[in-house]
Amino acid sequence: MIQRIVLFLFLSCFARYQVNAQNNANGQISGKVIDAITEGPLEFATITLLNPLDSGLITGTVTEMDGSFLLTVNPGQYLLKLEFISYQEAYLEDIKVIASETTDLGIVSLSAAAEILAEVEVRAEKSQMQMALDKKVFNVGKDLANSSGSASEILDNIPSVMVDVEGNVSLRGSDNVRILVDGKPSGLIGVRGSGGLRSLPANMIEKVEVITNPSSRYEAEGMSGIINIVLKKDKKNGLNGSVDLIGGYPANYGTAFNLNFRRNKANLFANYGFRYSERPGESYLYQELYRDTETSIVEQFGSRNNERLSHSFRMGMDYFFNDYNTLTGSLLYRSSESNNNSVIEYNDYANVFLDANKTGKNVREQSGSETEPTFELNLNHKRSFDNEDREWTSSLQIRESTEDQTSNFEELFFNADDSPTGLPVLLQRSYNKESERTAVLQSDYVHPFGTDGKWEAGYRGSLRDIDNDYLVEEFADDTWQTLANLSNDFNYTEQIHALYSSIGNKIGKLSYQAGLRFEYSDVLTELLQTGETNHRNYANLFPSLFLTWEQSEANSIQMSYSRRIRRPRFWDLNPFFTFSDSRNIRSGNPNLDPEFTNSYEVSFIKYWETTTFTSSIYYRDTRGNISNVRSLEQRGNDLVTISRPENFGRENSLGLELILSAEPTSWWRINGSANFFYSVVDGSNINESFKVDTYTWFGRVNSRMTLAKNLDLQWNVFYRAPRATAQGNSKSIAALDLGASRDILKQKGTLTLSVRDLFNSRRYRYENFGDNFYSRGDSHWRARQAILTFNYRINQSQQKGGRGGRREGGEGGGFGDQEY
Repeated sequence: MIQRIVLFLFLSCFARYQVNAQNNANGQISGKVIDAITEGPLEFATITLLNPLDSGLITGTVTEMDGSFLLTVNPGQYLLKLEFISYQEAYLEDIKVIASETTDLGIVSLSAAAEILAEVEVRAEKSQMQMALDKKVFNVGKDLANSSGSASEILDNIPSVMVDVEGNVSLRGSDNVRILVDGKPSGLIGVRGSGGLRSLPANMIEKVEVITNPSSRYEAEGMSGIINIVLKKDKKNGLNGSVDLIGGYPANYGTAFNLNFRRNKANLFANYGFRYSERPGESYLYQELYRDTETSIVEQFGSRNNERLSHSFRMGMDYFFNDYNTLTGSLLYRSSESNNNSVIEYNDYANVFLDANKTGKNVREQSGSETEPTFELNLNHKRSFDNEDREWTSSLQIRESTEDQTSNFEELFFNADDSPTGLPVLLQRSYNKESERTAVLQSDYVHPFGTDGKWEAGYRGSLRDIDNDYLVEEFADDTWQTLANLSNDFNYTEQIHALYSSIGNKIGKLSYQAGLRFEYSDVLTELLQTGETNHRNYANLFPSLFLTWEQSEANSIQMSYSRRIRRPRFWDLNPFFTFSDSRNIRSGNPNLDPEFTNSYEVSFIKYWETTTFTSSIYYRDTRGNISNVRSLEQRGNDLVTISRPENFGRENSLGLELILSAEPTSWWRINGSANFFYSVVDGSNINESFKVDTYTWFGRVNSRMTLAKNLDLQWNVFYRAPRATAQGNSKSIAALDLGASRDILKQKGTLTLSVRDLFNSRRYRYENFGDNFYSRGDSHWRARQAILTFNYRINQSQQKGGRGGRREGGEGGGFGDQEY
């Protein structure tokens, strides 16, 4: 039913119906479409009636469940085209329609095209990971553990990438990574950087590209590289797509639709994702504060549950004006609503952590809600030329998003024996509204020369404006009173303009690409209540160089260099304090400077018949790296932690990355990766003790086995070793994911059962210490999940059969090559 509705809407927009007002003067065309081998009916095959003189579209329909179709048209001579995904097209010529009569074409059989079947089978065997000159490509659909999750969980299963308990993404141990969607910043990611990844369903994602050393064509933002999320969009003729249904525990429900319709010069695509999830979590924190001869101790227990309801809708169209010009337009609307409920219990002690030394207990409860609507418009034009490698692309993106948060707090006070103190309940509330408006204009030109030469040049300009209104109130003296030290309006305005050029060629076995990018940045921050402003502008050059030596078809060595920048993010600069946890407060720093990195990498790639091995040595030299500094202080009777970003002096990182992809047998595939790195951090400009040398590593192994026909099993194990930081250390983390899938409904559907973090071991444990404090914590914000997913493919099943086709019981016809 869904397929017919969608196809009807598309045909209504683009077909030229020629219907005579006198229905009794019309004629009809009928017939039935079947599979040439199985002789089974082909449901939803596309029937198109054309003008025989210019092949202009007259009207069209799709076949019923029994393969039959019926068209009502004016009398005349017509050409009929029949299509079905993965089948050869069929053309029936010289169809004559007489008024008030039905022209019965009888049975028309379609056969699968051999070249199409070959391509489909190759795609079915496509490796989960593919290597390209400047990036690694990970095909999402092959990972059973990801089939029912979010973009955040997809990234957490990719080699070299980690996602922490708060959703922050890091690449090769660095959180200074740029995340793009379809090659551009996107509202799907959310206002706060990577926060929206949890609301983007995995079902909408086709693949993920990891670019560890980007060329001058890419933005210079992202110290450790770029992660590009590519959404699903097909260009096959006719109607095709997929539908997913999801259910899991803890509560995790959703659905996703991916539909595509291609007809002549127009290709329409639409994606919709709905998701409801609950994320229960818990935490523990122990802290000591030293003052003179006294020690204040707090033991803190926390629990929370985040309920999130999100909708993501994206639709657009590619219009092919001719062989040289394509215009693509798309609209995105994303909305997210969440309810956050948490309870924090503070237990205070004096000098010694014993029950006898307990001085009191506070219990802080929060109930809050958040809405985050996002609207995004994208326009893209592609100009091609007779030389297929020459092209000129231009794009415009306009995005607007808003985030509204309201929270209510109640804090109760108890004596050491847990009896009420009699003090009145502390009532507080906060309101935060954040609005972002962004416009991005980009144009890129590629000009080939010689046999392998290529010159590229382009421009990118972005304008970004963010307003943040933050209000905190406390109920006292029978009225709500503003807490002035926590409330303010913060405005952020950013302009970035960039020009780049690069040239590349191949000389024998040596390929090279050299580029230079110029970026001008203008950033203004304003605190409206106090009148404080901070205006900064800077111009920088970002060179890049890539060399590849192909020793043979099975071996190659790559060397690359690029200079990168990390500009302070909006929340890095916003000086307002968070308020959810009154004892652990985070604040921005409006005086932060950007950090710069020189990145070097050497990679060796070795190919065998069933195995690919990649090893990379990388070195990053970062100046002014942005790191959070943690301090502990006494505020009244409370022990309070303050976390604030600062510019450290320097960080040097040397790493080794190993990636192995193998297929030992026809039924077993295994991928493994490991990342070892040594880092030297110098923050002595902030505090002499902020110096650390650390060795650490992390890795994962993914195994997928086909044990029986249409049955796959998969396991994925992850481990991150302990790591020292400038103010402490983080403990090791290990986790195991399992998945199983089976094709059903004649391979048109797939059932997948997955369990993430089988042993509930994905916990973040850490220690922090300073001149006057010590703390250790244990957070578990992402509990074990079990999820069942059903996927149904529309006109995407793999049909087998021979070449050619035949028509029975009707007039003659011919066959053409199907576009794929």
